[in-house]
Amino acid sequence: MNADALNGAVRETFEQVPEPGNGEYPIPLTDCLMSGYAMFSLKDSSLLAFERRRIAEQHNLESIFGIKQAPCDTQMRTRLDPVDPHSLRPAYKEVFRRAQRGKLLEEMVFMEGCVLISGDGTTYFVSEKLSSPACLTKVCSKTGKITYSLQTYAAVIVHPDRKEVIPLPPEPIFNSDGDNKNDCERNACRRWLEKFRKDHPHLKVIIIEDGLSPNAPHIRDLIEHRCHFILGLKEGDHAYLSSCLDAAVEKGEAVEHVMQDPEDPKIRHFFRSANRIPINASNKDLLVNVLEYWEEGPKGTQHFCWVTDFTITLENAYSIMRGGRARWKVENETFNTLKNQGYHYEHNYGLGEKNLSRVFVMLMFLAFLVDQVQQLCCPLFNAAWKTSGPKRELWENMRSIFRYVPVESMEMLYRIIIAGPQKLRPVFPHDTS
Repeated sequence: MNADALNGAVRETFEQVPEPGNGEYPIPLTDCLMSGYAMFSLKDSSLLAFERRRIAEQHNLESIFGIKQAPCDTQMRTRLDPVDPHSLRPAYKEVFRRAQRGKLLEEMVFMEGCVLISGDGTTYFVSEKLSSPACLTKVCSKTGKITYSLQTYAAVIVHPDRKEVIPLPPEPIFNSDGDNKNDCERNACRRWLEKFRKDHPHLKVIIIEDGLSPNAPHIRDLIEHRCHFILGLKEGDHAYLSSCLDAAVEKGEAVEHVMQDPEDPKIRHFFRSANRIPINASNKDLLVNVLEYWEEGPKGTQHFCWVTDFTITLENAYSIMRGGRARWKVENETFNTLKNQGYHYEHNYGLGEKNLSRVFVMLMFLAFLVDQVQQLCCPLFNAAWKTSGPKRELWENMRSIFRYVPVESMEMLYRIIIAGPQKLRPVFPHDTS
């Protein structure tokens, strides 16, 4: 599961991606896909930056990524635009298979043999001028201005005790998915669930999502696809469910208990739970279990509430709470990382006429997946990171060495970083010593 093996595995899956159309091209599609993947692996800020790399660093592109002939920026856009983003899913599946085989997922198991999957929708492109057929449109009711955007539903395997996440293939949100955020995310998530279960029919999972998710159609989708769930409730929503919970409290049917935090004696946890509560008045047959929670500590009091399919007990309430709160990792450890730590998620690499922006998102998340797998299990990657300091410095060191030093593998590149900078005595003009 080192970088060289994973890059080779990615390339093998790309070799199976069908060439769109019937034309003959001087550059194989595999090299075009690997070039896009290499651009995100090296954290290039634009296609122009990769274009300079293509001209000056052919040896390393071939030795590390197997790219015999990299396309120019225009060729890359043209060749990748008609590619079906779904055809790149086997690359994720292969990296995931290797992670399973290497027992990596055992470290991510949270409760009852399940891994947590945190999912959410995110916007990665917004403009009032640029658009493509894939863009969603929003008309301002006051000014009449049209805003174009691109959005995707993303899901990652998380664990409350780990910073690393394991990204799964994102699902694009189409302009036909609806006019509001709830409909868009729900429809995209439905497609994501179907594809996820085809790729991983036996994986035991707990889906954790935000306050848009606890609705009857979505919960029925989760049950149909054999997914446990811990879904956040927004305060003020779900009046019927809240009234049922209050009634359970009045009847003495709710369970309340307090516990001190096992690691911080200054924090106390307050739980109130009730099982088998109707999700709403229109779906009284759909019963969920409700956990209401307060954390009291030096920073004040925080309040949360979730619905789940797990029967809530005194023994598992704390674990359910921790699982529900881990939902933020899709924001903090995924979207924020992709936007602010070198991946340039919000940069417009190209809209295209068909699938270009979605293909780039798939390649970016794939590079992020490979990085996260290395962070979880590759000693060389972590040693290079430790030597470099902040993650951005690691990416900068990688790009610098890639540019100026011919290397035969990522292992060699990491070892150069670990060895550290050269301690050379400065040489001045006319220095005769």
